[in-house]
Amino acid sequence: MILGIESSCDDSSVALLDIKDLKLLYHKKISQESEHSPFGGVVPELAARLHTKALPALLEEIKPNFKSIKAIAVTNEPGLSVSLIGGVSMAKALSVALNVPLIAVNHLVGHIYSLFLDCEERFPLGVLLVSGGHTMVLDIDAAGKISLLAGTSDDSFGESFDKVAKMMRLGYPGGVAVQNLARQCKNKERFKFTIPLLHDKRLEYSFSGLKNQVRLEIEKIKGQELSNDDMADICYAFENAACAHIMDKLAKIFKERSFKRFGIVGGASANLNLRSRIERLCLESGCELLLAPLEFCSDNAAMIARVGREKYLKGEFVKHNELNINPRVKV
Repeated sequence: MILGIESSCDDSSVALLDIKDLKLLYHKKISQESEHSPFGGVVPELAARLHTKALPALLEEIKPNFKSIKAIAVTNEPGLSVSLIGGVSMAKALSVALNVPLIAVNHLVGHIYSLFLDCEERFPLGVLLVSGGHTMVLDIDAAGKISLLAGTSDDSFGESFDKVAKMMRLGYPGGVAVQNLARQCKNKERFKFTIPLLHDKRLEYSFSGLKNQVRLEIEKIKGQELSNDDMADICYAFENAACAHIMDKLAKIFKERSFKRFGIVGGASANLNLRSRIERLCLESGCELLLAPLEFCSDNAAMIARVGREKYLKGEFVKHNELNINPRVKV
């Protein structure tokens, strides 16, 4: 088996994947959402402390499988430095104790492989990666080489949902809360937010201006508490503008490139508004749409073990002194 370890942000996760048949033999994640919710976002120091408690507890559950582990795959980039250290430190200690090699995994590549948890990879492939920390469109060729087609110059798609939720005190994470309120909207014409970079030819995303539009509308309702209807109408307008922004740039990319298949990955890819829009785009373009199971859209160790399996077969191991964390690295 490959042991996968994920601790790049606020989820502690461990997985065991069968090398031969890709069967997920064990997978568990301990979320820190309730602990971070009062702060409206992830507090790095708190996340680090919680990882030191959760990771050993998960490890205790798989002790009977230690003899079957052939390699340890661990996320070492990108992410919160204090969180990455927890997983990498545990991986190094286990590698020594079990006398098995280490495999370094890029968290973003892990998200790509969330599309192929129980099957062999299918490249070439276009990918939209939307999460709390990243928004990017990727082109992956037949050999697995990744090229960046579009990125964000400021906030990510998922982060903008979290910040809008924080403005309205909806808790963390904000994606589900905003989506659910948007579906309760009674006045779809009440708020009209400008779609960012709509007439800009650059293939680039930017959510800071949209987030500021939301803030200004909330401030206009000062002097009284936001009602559920207020929040629902704001969430509806915001979600539509954010998804329209994603689709505007994607449509331009689809005109320039002919994708045989296209995947959506990352925690924010669970947004149903976005999924339905991309489904229509792919249908119109004659492109096969690949979706990660909702359970594995957010950070998880199964996708890390899945990348680890590919690297194991290719013999792509790292020495202990070469396994370092790279918090800001991209794909």
